[in-house]
Amino acid sequence: MFFAIDKIEQSAHHTDMLQNPKNPGNTMVLGIYRNKIRTALYIVNTKKTYGEYWDKVHNKKIPKRLWTPEMKVFYREKALEAPKPPYIFKMTIIGWIFALLMMGVLGMIVYNEVKPPLPKPAEYVAMEQAPVGGDVYFGRYEIYKEKGNPLGMEGRFGWFKILKVDGDIYHIAKSTEMNRAHRPKEEMNSTSFESKSLPPVKLTEQTGYNIRFKSDDGLTEIYITDKHGG
Repeated sequence: MFFAIDKIEQSAHHTDMLQNPKNPGNTMVLGIYRNKIRTALYIVNTKKTYGEYWDKVHNKKIPKRLWTPEMKVFYREKALEAPKPPYIFKMTIIGWIFALLMMGVLGMIVYNEVKPPLPKPAEYVAMEQAPVGGDVYFGRYEIYKEKGNPLGMEGRFGWFKILKVDGDIYHIAKSTEMNRAHRPKEEMNSTSFESKSLPPVKLTEQTGYNIRFKSDDGLTEIYITDKHGG
């Protein structure tokens, strides 16, 4: 990951009243600095400053171990006068995108953990027989952009019709009226279906009142809970 630390000068001060501890005849200048830490996700301006004394003649930094008590006092005074940073912490555009993606992933994980099972009406038809062409069912489909990744997943509730069965391959069309949230099946269109089917799927699970279809690439899943006529 991209990471950089920049040394930002906050102020500079002449120190004619102080004696150079290494070369007494040479003048010094005190620089007050603050670090800026930059990554791909965020930028940080350190709250704390630090000082450096420089020999103006030799243009060399004077080691801190050589600072006299007067030099230390002068630095502390000038450090208090240093301007405040424009901000301490700021997210970059990439950082905000990453944070939103993580929130979306966590949200989908929580949703999948707490979402209730599809409600069953008081009356329904058992689905012990394998679906055949012309059968109409109620349930939900999910289409993923990337296998195992819930981000950008398309999910709808509504009626489905078995258009054709080729061996173990099912061609299923969804109703022209599909809803993001669950609604009673009686309130939704069970007679008009799209002419084009969803991606071909295979029957992967069947119990008395549940059928699950899944495409070979794992990107399309259809969950059936009711057969028309219930």
